[in-house]
Amino acid sequence: MLVEAPTPQPWAASHAALPAVDDADDQGCTLYYSARDAQNRAHIARAHVVADGGELRVASHEPEPVLAPGPLGAFDDCGVTMACLVQDGARKLLYYTGWTLAQTVPFHFFVGLAASDDGGRTFERVSPAPVLGRSATDPYLTASPWVLRDDGTWRMWYVSGVGWHEAGGTLRHRYHVRCAESDDGIAWRTDGRAAVEFADADEYAMGRPYVVREDAAYRMWFCARGDAYHLAYAESADGRTWERRDDDLRIEGTAAPWESEMQAYPVLARVGGRRHLLYNGNGYGRSGIGYATEAAS
Repeated sequence: MLVEAPTPQPWAASHAALPAVDDADDQGCTLYYSARDAQNRAHIARAHVVADGGELRVASHEPEPVLAPGPLGAFDDCGVTMACLVQDGARKLLYYTGWTLAQTVPFHFFVGLAASDDGGRTFERVSPAPVLGRSATDPYLTASPWVLRDDGTWRMWYVSGVGWHEAGGTLRHRYHVRCAESDDGIAWRTDGRAAVEFADADEYAMGRPYVVREDAAYRMWFCARGDAYHLAYAESADGRTWERRDDDLRIEGTAAPWESEMQAYPVLARVGGRRHLLYNGNGYGRSGIGYATEAAS
């Protein structure tokens, strides 16, 4: 286990969810994640991780959140959850999901953006509104973006809602992964087509995609949910049309107690000369953040 929840901060009463990594090298990395306060509102937290003898461990947690919930009535006043970081010249861009509690359904999600011009020490929202919100092509929700600078174009893979329905006496969301493009990383274009579709009739939700471009292929790690979230994987030649290849992603060994019920929100990081898959287990991050290390070749 890399990060056990709750962590020491007074505003982090539970959870350590949706890990994302910055400034990774042979010595360690900066780890961003989402923690919840006593009112169940998510804040974006930051910890400093060191590589120690082939293992990863947290050296320190920062005492203040990187980003807190927005002002009353804003799209993110009920919580902010981590998505990804992008380096844009000297500027760092932090994409996140803003939460709003709702009346007819449990919640609404929106894609927000905060920027840092001081090397990541502080972040400020670029707008009081979402950079990708509900529209004719995304009428229900947008969330969990992963963004790349790709041959001069900004590309985003994000979660989009396709509706709500009743299931077993509760309201159940349905969302899959779509893609969008931008000239500046702020104003986004999307045509509403699915990038990654449900694998079968029982699947109804997908979690934050993590995308890399390697050689001529795009590779995506994410999580998908039927009864519970499990880790999933897809590949694409163009970043638009994806082939599910979940069986290509394997974590060997018996699941530990912290991940015995679910696995979610994977992200890869090369730290200490090895690649590590960081991910959440039970309770959408209530049990903390663990990792698996790529086998030596």
